[in-house]
Amino acid sequence: MAVGPIRSALVLVAVLLLAACGPSSATPSAPAAGRTPIRVALDWTPNTNHTGLFVAQQEGWFDQAELDVEFVPYNNTPPDTLVGSGAAEFGISFQDSFTYAKASGVDAVSVMAIVQHWTSQIAVRADRADITSPRDLDGKTYGGFGAAYEVPKMQAVIKDAGGKGTFKTVVLGTSAYEALYAGQVDFTEPFVTWETIEAQLRGQPLKTFDYTDYGFPDAYNVLLIGNGTWLQAHPDQARAFVRAVQRGYQLAADDPAKGAELLEKANPGAFTEPELVSRSQQLLSERYLRDESGAVGSQTLEKWNGFSGFLYETGTLVGPDGKPLTARPDFATWFTDEYLATP
Repeated sequence: MAVGPIRSALVLVAVLLLAACGPSSATPSAPAAGRTPIRVALDWTPNTNHTGLFVAQQEGWFDQAELDVEFVPYNNTPPDTLVGSGAAEFGISFQDSFTYAKASGVDAVSVMAIVQHWTSQIAVRADRADITSPRDLDGKTYGGFGAAYEVPKMQAVIKDAGGKGTFKTVVLGTSAYEALYAGQVDFTEPFVTWETIEAQLRGQPLKTFDYTDYGFPDAYNVLLIGNGTWLQAHPDQARAFVRAVQRGYQLAADDPAKGAELLEKANPGAFTEPELVSRSQQLLSERYLRDESGAVGSQTLEKWNGFSGFLYETGTLVGPDGKPLTARPDFATWFTDEYLATP
């Protein structure tokens, strides 16, 4: 994934301010006769996290479902905000950013887990012989992106690895791996399905540590979310859309080469490194698009309770009134698999 999808989606203090929707909330072009218009807010420029959407488009599955689907380009307004305000019917989100948005009262529901596991990891330069475990990060400098959950998460992983969880923090204005090789920070969090591959192709290899190897809960790194009010009013169209998207990600999981090809075909000129796209799609197919049973798109309360429950316990979640939540949310109401096709 390109630099910034999770990072930029974390401007959550404004998730309920409809004025923040800006140009992306402009009225879309008129839909074809008889077709249901659906706007999908992207979280960043097209990348392999979006492959299933573009596969469905290119294969004509939206047309077959009589849906007129428009992809809303990212413009610094988080998809959580656009979907919650009704400026888009669906959007790409992440369990971390969505947890903060949902806690604050955003009218949205997660309807599909696009990426089943963390694709971000702790990373250091590959030549850092002094860092062999997260416990070695005590006293080092972390390059973050200003999200409320970052420091608690890093502290938890470092402590689970046997460290104290004490480190300095700076907010990055550049990509994760570039900051490492520039000597600005000692460790950061790149996306292994994009930035780590990109770093390797550019001769700047990284050494990474998976959070879950140290007992930290797994998470749905990428979600498809829908506006709650719209979903209730359009159950049949919602089901048709989600199933077409699910079918697109199933193709990407089963045939990553074709998935990458269709992603590039849908976005001519967007990718200057075809190898980056193909290797990213292959890695997603091998490790991230299917759940433990091999299904694409499914979600479980266990995983929502795990990571989102951790965020609640940090005391960083705030409600619509701007005050920290005092009661644990019922995460079962935050997601649904009812629109997915059964295996």
